[in-house]
Amino acid sequence: MPERPTSWRTFLRAHWGAIAGADFFTIEVWTLRGLVTYYTVFVIDLATRRVQIAGSTPHPDEAFMRQVGRTLTVADEGVLVGHGVLICDRDAKWSASVRAQLGEAGIRVVRTPYQAPNANAYAERFVRSIKYECLNRVIPFGERHLRRTIAEFVEHYHRERNHQGLANELIEDAPAVEHVGRIRRRQRLGGLLNYYDRAA
Repeated sequence: MPERPTSWRTFLRAHWGAIAGADFFTIEVWTLRGLVTYYTVFVIDLATRRVQIAGSTPHPDEAFMRQVGRTLTVADEGVLVGHGVLICDRDAKWSASVRAQLGEAGIRVVRTPYQAPNANAYAERFVRSIKYECLNRVIPFGERHLRRTIAEFVEHYHRERNHQGLANELIEDAPAVEHVGRIRRRQRLGGLLNYYDRAA
């Protein structure tokens, strides 16, 4: 009797804690040459939802992607250390040589089927979040402004934004505070991102 193929959900559950997803998002950046499209690659740990930005560039060529591969797998510091599987789509930027480089570091690259965004749903959800909550409301003035904007959102995403997929908890726990005192609004990016806590 032929063995039944493993479902995608079963695969994810069996490897939970060792799987990360990777994807790109784009944004138009105002430069001296006018608007330039920047590509940002990130990795998300599926179990914790922690996100690491791996790099941004207007030219996501082979050299850039190989540098991303080195950044992700560097010993003791790379975001993929401790992971065995990386889910990515079939974008040509994830070339055979880039996949081989990740394979040499012990990372099994699983490419999603064509036109199946739900196969990398956690990464797709992060793209939707950063675009809707932040980047669609900003025109970065240069690469430095872009990097600062993305860094501010990622900090907000980890420390100040509740996540429904984590039982409405924060990714990084806030210090314990007493449940008394006035609630105050805090802001990032000039009020684009808001969060609330109790005054000390």
